[in-house]
Amino acid sequence: MSRAMSPDQDRILILDYGSQYTQLIARSIRELGVYCEIFAPEIDADEINAFAPSGVVLSGGPASVNDLDTPTIPAEIFSRGCPVLGICYGMQALASHLGGEVETAEEREYGPAPLTLTSQSVLLEGLEQITNGVDDPLQVWMSHGDRVSVLPPGFVTIATSPNAPHAAIAHHESRIFGLQFHPEVTHSVNGREILRRFLFDICACQSHWKASNIIDQMVENIRGEVGNDRVLLGLSGGVDSAVVAALLHRAIGDQLICV
Repeated sequence: MSRAMSPDQDRILILDYGSQYTQLIARSIRELGVYCEIFAPEIDADEINAFAPSGVVLSGGPASVNDLDTPTIPAEIFSRGCPVLGICYGMQALASHLGGEVETAEEREYGPAPLTLTSQSVLLEGLEQITNGVDDPLQVWMSHGDRVSVLPPGFVTIATSPNAPHAAIAHHESRIFGLQFHPEVTHSVNGREILRRFLFDICACQSHWKASNIIDQMVENIRGEVGNDRVLLGLSGGVDSAVVAALLHRAIGDQLICV
């Protein structure tokens, strides 16, 4: 578990598959008041269990799930039983992992696309009314060359687009969702609301976290680690050592000796 994280707070684990938007996913989640951390897909079961996520987000990425040596999803992600949201490549990866099929689309889709909701889901229900006041398609941001062609067992399609017949999918009982579009970018109308619903309505997170919590938790950890000892720090004048010095001084005051 991260030393910047309180053991009793809600937390979201983000698996980074190389998307240019992964940091934006993390920022959006944190701005909604929920702690999150980004991990590589190679994370092992012990790390996942130690982090104990309230939910998991699988990012997009440039790979194809049909390529050799493509990044996969650790089995522990699904065996924990916590909610999962796959975005773009993350949706394709979870669909393939759970028994669905992914194909290369006739045309790569990059840019805005209309999204039509096709069945009820807590993730998307009513968003077109919130946005337009009528049941018109939502505008979302697509960036993909592959698409899900066959759903995994137990999944239903909850939205379609002109180039993606399964633009959003759900396994309601297992609380696993996939979005072919990117809710984290501002181009996706009501994308922030989709993330909010995943965090609070599906993962049951509480909006208690803020960036200053990291400093408070680190100060507490430093005090517990150092005790009454002194700390000798080589201060170069660079950003890294200056930040470390500031944190240490806040935590232990005159017990810090800088050279």
